[in-house]
Amino acid sequence: MRALLQRVSEGSVTIDGKVTGKIGVGLVILLGIEEADDNSDVDWLVGKICRMRIFGDDDGLMNRSVQDIGGDALVVSQFTLHASTRKGNRPSFIKAARPEQAIPLYEAMITALSKELGRPVATGEFGADMKVALVNDGPVTIWIDSRNRE
Repeated sequence: MRALLQRVSEGSVTIDGKVTGKIGVGLVILLGIEEADDNSDVDWLVGKICRMRIFGDDDGLMNRSVQDIGGDALVVSQFTLHASTRKGNRPSFIKAARPEQAIPLYEAMITALSKELGRPVATGEFGADMKVALVNDGPVTIWIDSRNRE
C-alpha cells in the first residue's frame, strides 16, 4: 500500500462538478493499493500517518502530527501510485489491485483513519474521475510504502 501525504492548508475533491470532500488544515492522502496488500498494511499505514510529525510546533519545527493539531484528512484512491515505468514510456499498472480487492481495503483505510483521528475523514470516490485541489503547505510531501517499512 502506498500513500503520498501532502501537508495542506486546504484540499478538496470534485466529481462531476460537485465537491464530494473538503478539508482545512491537515493531510491530503493519495492512496494506492496493490494486489499484495491486506488489512495489516492498513493498520501499519494508519498508525504511521496519524503519528507522522510534519506539522510545526510553537518554534516552527516539524514536531506535531495531524492528531496533535486536530487536523483533517482527505483520502483519495489513486491506483497510478503503483505505476511501473521500467519498460518503455507507457506506464504499467499490473501491480495495482483490482477493484474487488482494493475497494474493501480503501474503505477499511477510511474507517481506521477516522477512528484513529476521532473524526470523519473526507474522501473522493473509488474509481471516479476526480479533480483534486489542494494548497500544499511548505511544501511538505511524504511518500510511504508499506512494502518498505522504514
